[in-house]
Amino acid sequence: MNAPRTRIQAENRARIAAAALDVFSAEGFRGATVDAIAERAGMSKPNLLYYFPTKDAIYREVLERLLDDWLAPLRALDEAGDPVQEIAAYLDRKIEMARDFPAESRLFANEMLRGAPNMIDVLEGDLRALVREKAKVIRAWSAAGKIAKVDPYHLIFAIWATTQHYADYDVQVRAVLGDDGEGRFHDGAAFLRRLFLDGLRPR
Repeated sequence: MNAPRTRIQAENRARIAAAALDVFSAEGFRGATVDAIAERAGMSKPNLLYYFPTKDAIYREVLERLLDDWLAPLRALDEAGDPVQEIAAYLDRKIEMARDFPAESRLFANEMLRGAPNMIDVLEGDLRALVREKAKVIRAWSAAGKIAKVDPYHLIFAIWATTQHYADYDVQVRAVLGDDGEGRFHDGAAFLRRLFLDGLRPR
């Protein structure tokens, strides 16, 4: 049985993960090195290797932290809440995350494009279970006549795809709009609320 981590150990692991996110986002998995991550974290390589024995282990830690943060808004979807308000809040939070955490989103997208070699067990385990749980909530809302009949899985996939576009393809969005202002996120959120919520209203 592993001993519980001390506060210092937890802080150092978080510090390494934050530094690794910067390095992996800039260099990709292949281009990133343990030396570069240690330098960015402001610690020696041997000290870093005390916490994570390999680059793969660091990468896995970063991805798990990203996924945990990225799924927090979905976990918050409340069966007891008003469906329209719950889905609107989910959309808004996802757009906010696209605005505030673009590097994290792109790093995760790159892992998916590589076939998720470091995360497939999590995707098929915890992620699948969470989406299945929230799909049941959406089906219950549909069955109660609170929203239109909808495939809950494809609704969730569509929300992921449309909101994360504003992070993963932000350079394209800015180029097409010719505008670097943050209004693109506000306008995108307003459009997506209309698009999804109008389509979910009971008929």
